[in-house]
Amino acid sequence: MKVESVTKNPERRSDIFNVLFLVLVASSLGIYLVATSVLISKDGVTYIELARRFQTDPLGVVKGLSFGYPFGVFAIHKLAGVFGADPSALGWTCSAQSVTLLCRVLALIPLYFMGKLLAGSKRSFWAIVILIILPYPAQFGSDALRDWPHILFLATGLWFLFGGARDGKWWMFGASGLVAGFGHMIRPECAQVLVYGVSWILMRLLVPEHNMKRPALVGAIAVLLLGFAIPAAPYMVARGRILPGKLKEYISASALREAKVNHNAASESGSNTLKASAYAGKTARAIGRLAGDICDNLMYYFVPALVVGAYARIRRKSEADNIERFFVPAFVFLNVLMMIMLYRYWGYISRRHCLPLVVLLVFYVPTGLEIFAQQLEQRFPKDRRQSNQPSQRWLFILLAVGVGICIPKLLSPLGLDKQGYRDAAEWLRLNSGPEDVVAVPDLRISFYAERKGIKYTTEISEGTDYIVRIVRDQDEQAKSDGAGREEYSARVDARKKNKKRVVVYRTM
Repeated sequence: MKVESVTKNPERRSDIFNVLFLVLVASSLGIYLVATSVLISKDGVTYIELARRFQTDPLGVVKGLSFGYPFGVFAIHKLAGVFGADPSALGWTCSAQSVTLLCRVLALIPLYFMGKLLAGSKRSFWAIVILIILPYPAQFGSDALRDWPHILFLATGLWFLFGGARDGKWWMFGASGLVAGFGHMIRPECAQVLVYGVSWILMRLLVPEHNMKRPALVGAIAVLLLGFAIPAAPYMVARGRILPGKLKEYISASALREAKVNHNAASESGSNTLKASAYAGKTARAIGRLAGDICDNLMYYFVPALVVGAYARIRRKSEADNIERFFVPAFVFLNVLMMIMLYRYWGYISRRHCLPLVVLLVFYVPTGLEIFAQQLEQRFPKDRRQSNQPSQRWLFILLAVGVGICIPKLLSPLGLDKQGYRDAAEWLRLNSGPEDVVAVPDLRISFYAERKGIKYTTEISEGTDYIVRIVRDQDEQAKSDGAGREEYSARVDARKKNKKRVVVYRTM
């Protein structure tokens, strides 16, 4: 009877079908992007070099940048080597891209069920479909980057956390902490799961609900912290510090600034207004940059639906429950705060850094599209006698338009705009010696060439055998003076005329 009830459960069958469909579509697109990629990202070279170092200096890698993703690349490359995989730079890039793609595909499973908790299975399905076709998130999921591995653990930790808060099961808090602890090894931001879990439990201790009494809440907070500590504590001991590097730098810089302010308080009183104005201006620029990057990720087309859908769900009289009203604003607030700090103190924000916000907020896009579809149906009903019964046709039309906007960029190969870098690297690989040293403006050139590379900005150090320059047609002669004999030249992007070229010189 149990087997029969499971197989005849329409909701469960629907969830299984939805997940399999989403995984199949994401896998197909991801494999296509990996197979057609021209050039990985700059950070991808860094991660691959760390993965290579695992063979000779594993402890050194652990003590440096979060090692989770490089270790995954190293493990997959080792496994692939057993079956005769290519040990060249191309083999390493395929291993790194495979890890990222696998994590992206797996991340869709907890994301779907987390979205089901927040918005229902139908809206969650369409939200994940939209997430799959968004070009930039899709490209991040087929590049040699750790963003989707981070999302996998972050989403899984949040899924357990939401489920524990909804169902009152203390062990789910422990599972959430355990997943976040492993995710902390990929990116330290995974520890934010603890912030939400502890805050929720403390709130429930003050205002208990019927599904969890105070003893269960105390147990939940204990297993949440213990679960995180099981993988994270040994990692912190091995690396010799608890706080992430950027957070430690921020705290140290803040302490120095506070000491300076206290020491010069009397003389600086007249400049406080200017400092406050500068602080506000930089914060405003950070928010503007963050909003722009989120809009880029959503291809602008889905932004109005996101805004309308979020307002409809979060407003006072809506179907959103207490879990959604607590966790979603808390997640948005903390991640926006982190982005502002990143911009104010380190001077950058990118589309990749905004990915967690996009991944969570995309669940509000279908709600907004439904509202737009209902308004369009009322304005242009198919049958005016049934205008009070909204059809799904406008929803599908809006989704189809979004897909049409995304597809051209989605199917564009990774790094196609820098095809010349890859061409120059291939020329160096075939025409230079294994011991030759290449001065490059971008380490991806020497990486694909499988030669030792020295990156330069303005001055080039001595002892190089080849120099690679990126020049414009009109000032090539000025750039080539003193560089040596020109051996190879190609346009950075062959699709564009009268633009930059990559030139390889042989030093004299």
